[in-house]
Amino acid sequence: MDRVITFPHLGNYYIVFNYFLSNVTKKKVICPPPTTKRTIALGSKYSPDFVCVPFKYNLGNYIEALEKGANVLIQGGGGCRYGYYAELEEEILRNLGYEFEFYNLIKDNHLSLKKGYNFCKKMNKKTNIFKCLYYLINALFMIIFMDKIERYIRKNMGFEIKKGSFEELEKEYLSSFKCSNGLLKIIHNYFKYKKKFKSIKINKPDTCLKVTIIGELYSLIDANTSYNTERKLIKMGIEVTRLTDLTYLLITKRFLIRKMIKKNKKYIKYNLGADASVNIALARKSAISGCDGIIHLKSFGCTPEISAMSILPKISEDYNIPIMYLSFDAEDNEVGIDTRIEAFYDMIVRRKDN
Repeated sequence: MDRVITFPHLGNYYIVFNYFLSNVTKKKVICPPPTTKRTIALGSKYSPDFVCVPFKYNLGNYIEALEKGANVLIQGGGGCRYGYYAELEEEILRNLGYEFEFYNLIKDNHLSLKKGYNFCKKMNKKTNIFKCLYYLINALFMIIFMDKIERYIRKNMGFEIKKGSFEELEKEYLSSFKCSNGLLKIIHNYFKYKKKFKSIKINKPDTCLKVTIIGELYSLIDANTSYNTERKLIKMGIEVTRLTDLTYLLITKRFLIRKMIKKNKKYIKYNLGADASVNIALARKSAISGCDGIIHLKSFGCTPEISAMSILPKISEDYNIPIMYLSFDAEDNEVGIDTRIEAFYDMIVRRKDN
């Protein structure tokens, strides 16, 4: 039987994962459908009740991909207790009667390049270290460029004169990755579309509302898991700042964490795990810089972010900045989330007017 590879869905980054796996393994790759209510319903049905929500979403991703014909599953998530979930995911899926190969690319709770290479070699005996490195470098450039464009969108999309201009061009830009076979093409497309994005006419006031979004990585990166909270804020005419993306996770985090803890020793004295310490530091930095409000997003049961939530009210009090907390699970209602977002918006507007 031919091998068909799949992986958990993670926002728009599925494009990069698909690019890398397709080119290195030369196997068919099935991208899980975008995360929906069905995804979380499937995952929740077969997951332990109090496991964190990314586990439930990923289990749902696997089931949907297995239904479409996938038979090789990859797990590459780590950094918190999620890094220890691969064995449980595999056991649940086997108990449900699915037949597949399962590859856990995590070692010591972090993604292992050696395990990744061994997986690629097993899928394609003709591959070699140089080929893997070439496509890995291409994939990293894709991620960096994608994140740079996203940061520009977050700061300016809410002020576009022609509604829908940013989203239309964003779809075109993301589609360009599917036709980018080499590094030069990836770089060329980035500068081409960067120029196009900057040519979109905007009407951005100097005193626009500014909101920083912090929280757990999965809820921030995969917008469908948080009911597109970020885009809803942007469309209200708000400049949104978010540090957490894959560029941060893979590259910049290791250089920031110790420095941020040291600069914010009044609030944190050691690493709380995952992104909790950085979120506390970022909340304080945002408050000092004149941000109008902070929104903290997390999936239900995220232990590091629960620790951060006990410290953030102190920052809110010290710097007189409002912080809203949103926690997501299978039982959430989008209407309720929208109501809270609208109330938060009304509050920061009144505060700014006063």
